[in-house]
Amino acid sequence: MAFQCQRDCYMQEFVTSVVSCCPGELKLETNGKKEKVKGFNVTLKDTILFPEGGGQPDDRGTIEDVAVLRVTRQGPEAVHFVGSALEVGAEVQLKVDWERRFDHMQQHSGQHLVTALADTMFGYKTTSWELGRQRSIIELDTATVKPGEMEALERAVNEKIRDHVPVTVQLLSLDDPAVEKVRSRGLPDDHAGPIRIIEIEGVDTNMCCGTHVSNLSHLQVIKILGTEKGKKNKTNLIFLAGNRVLKYAEKSYSIERSLTALLKTGADDHVEAVDKLQKSVKVLQKNNLNLLRDMAVLIAQNFKSNPNRGNLFCLHRKDGDNEFMNIIANEICTEDTVVFLTVGEEKGAGLFLLAGPVGIVDKLGPRVVELLEGKGAGKNGRFQGKANRMGRRAEVEALLQEHSRLRSSEEE
Repeated sequence: MAFQCQRDCYMQEFVTSVVSCCPGELKLETNGKKEKVKGFNVTLKDTILFPEGGGQPDDRGTIEDVAVLRVTRQGPEAVHFVGSALEVGAEVQLKVDWERRFDHMQQHSGQHLVTALADTMFGYKTTSWELGRQRSIIELDTATVKPGEMEALERAVNEKIRDHVPVTVQLLSLDDPAVEKVRSRGLPDDHAGPIRIIEIEGVDTNMCCGTHVSNLSHLQVIKILGTEKGKKNKTNLIFLAGNRVLKYAEKSYSIERSLTALLKTGADDHVEAVDKLQKSVKVLQKNNLNLLRDMAVLIAQNFKSNPNRGNLFCLHRKDGDNEFMNIIANEICTEDTVVFLTVGEEKGAGLFLLAGPVGIVDKLGPRVVELLEGKGAGKNGRFQGKANRMGRRAEVEALLQEHSRLRSSEEE
């Protein structure tokens, strides 16, 4: 059967009843990490919350003010995952997150329109598509597109939008001869019930389970951002539809204003201004690197010229790097001197280098890594790596000073 969300894509509230409610688990992504959440899988007599399918993500909404975290289709049923149990047989009110739903409707109908006209105008078939969070991608079955084709395609799709072309839905039985004439990439293995056909009058007839606008005018506008090379001789067409175009324009203007304030130039000169800045930064970085190299040599020579230098040298510098540390270690004779160098933030993460007699470095290197809570490796009298707790340098220096004192006592 078709769900209520498919029969009336514009319905935002709906009353139905709970058919089943069973404990379940769901993997949710939070701050880039997937975590298992315990809750309940609920099936309803009918639903206005669309389950994921046809390239369209699932809806969000509420059942009796309980948040619906996921909607999936299992055969003829839509399964709603919620955090609280619902009483079987109870009447419940559903509300759909309309902003999310209407956005999906605009992108999905927009994809049908772009796909149909790309085929009609240039013979480019659509092999797949992705409704992304910020922009959508249509994979075209062509290795390249010719100059001017995307501009012509964009003009054509927006002309159809201005023409207020109706979009209608039909439900056909699987054995209806009309099904054979409909564009389709095939039905899922667990499909049940009638075939749902989306028709853009005079433009396209397509088999689809998703939610769609009832008239192309509801798309407002489509912007084709461009194309990029896809996989296996495909081309990815990137587009925005409806409210996403407005949000993109608003965001772009905000960025433009910020860049104008920072660069002190008009929008037309932003690229040139940034190019000049990048070149200046490269020159400054090169000069800074040369200065660090010279400084490293001077630091080492100053230590070596000190008659009371001892057999331990420790130094931290915020703006150094691995090369800076290695120059110092190379300049100081580490056959009889232990060198401990660190670069980076005073108490954050950074880099370290321990150099000296092979036996001492092999013995103390792992302990230094442990104290700095980092990672490292060593050979031939060098042990270096990453430190996560640079604030513990003093503990490392105390360890090395104690070892140096014992070493001096033994030599006496």
